[in-house]
Amino acid sequence: MRSSHDGGMQIMKMTAKELGNDATSLVIEYSAQKSPFGDVLIASTPKGLCYMGFVMKGEADALNDLKRRFVKATFVSRQNETQKKALRAFQKGGLPADIALHLKGTDFQLSVWKVLLTIPAGKVTTYGDIANTIKKPKAFRAVGTAVGQNPISFLIPCHRVVPSSGGFGSYHWGAERKQKIIEWERAK
Repeated sequence: MRSSHDGGMQIMKMTAKELGNDATSLVIEYSAQKSPFGDVLIASTPKGLCYMGFVMKGEADALNDLKRRFVKATFVSRQNETQKKALRAFQKGGLPADIALHLKGTDFQLSVWKVLLTIPAGKVTTYGDIANTIKKPKAFRAVGTAVGQNPISFLIPCHRVVPSSGGFGSYHWGAERKQKIIEWERAK
């Protein structure tokens, strides 16, 4: 298991054991909560936050998305302290420094998500800039894919990535929501 600290946030990559045939031992607690930008489904393991996504078509659909990401895990409907810490980001407008992230992703995805954590609130960057930062300047399309697969919306701020051609661009959770989040961060 690799671990690093970015902005005070501890990032742990899920192990092959946690995701493999023994993954039934992976227990994920989840709850649906309110945010200024709509309801979110938020989930965590005993090691840290593993998912936060906006509810688009109802809580059942959001839960199905979570379960597709962790096919063999055991799910428990329960809000816990990790989830409460994560939700404070909506009040403060910034990342909670004392939260751990327990992420399922490739090394490439993790490198992209770590760069996203360095983008200041209210600021934006491009896919090409991120590709340059991770020293893979031709990988801007792969960066776009990794940004789109970010499992922790808002906290890992994929909404701060815009196309180099201008505008806000698309967003997994809706372009209008992306624009509102960026404008809210700029106002703070």
